[in-house]
Amino acid sequence: MTEQQNNTAEINDEALLAAAADLKIAELQAQLKEASDRALRTQAELENYRKRAQRELADERRYAVVPLVRDLLPVVDNLQRAIDAAQQTTEGQGLLEGVKLVASQLEAVLKQHGCRSIETVGTPFDPNQHQAIAQEPSTEYPAGTVTRATQVGYKLHDRVIRPAQVFVSTGPGAK
Repeated sequence: MTEQQNNTAEINDEALLAAAADLKIAELQAQLKEASDRALRTQAELENYRKRAQRELADERRYAVVPLVRDLLPVVDNLQRAIDAAQQTTEGQGLLEGVKLVASQLEAVLKQHGCRSIETVGTPFDPNQHQAIAQEPSTEYPAGTVTRATQVGYKLHDRVIRPAQVFVSTGPGAK
């Protein structure tokens, strides 16, 4: 082989090595970019998980008392029935005042913890808050308006614990 052929062979070998090195660099850069993208996605997923877990924990804490409130609502109902019954008689006015005081204290404690009664009479019927048990004609209220309640409904913060049982107006003269 001549010297010129040797030089040409060396140049070709160097060119092949340089091309192979460039190819390897491009391959490594692509792998690095892919690994970087995976790391960013994983980091974003972890942050979303943290936020979701914090929201769920906050909701769990906020509504942890739901079973207790549900168990207390019949007590509130019975206290109100006792007050209503005692008001129909003149006997035991002292007892009546005591029961009223206990009922108002219980209601204040429920309000303090975010439990409030649902508005009924005179409000538009809302199936998310009211349970219609009957319809009745009414000259006082337009159709679709709650005319009376048979059981008070309650909400804890923004969640309905027990819907109010109500009568709904069909309008004047309708049946």
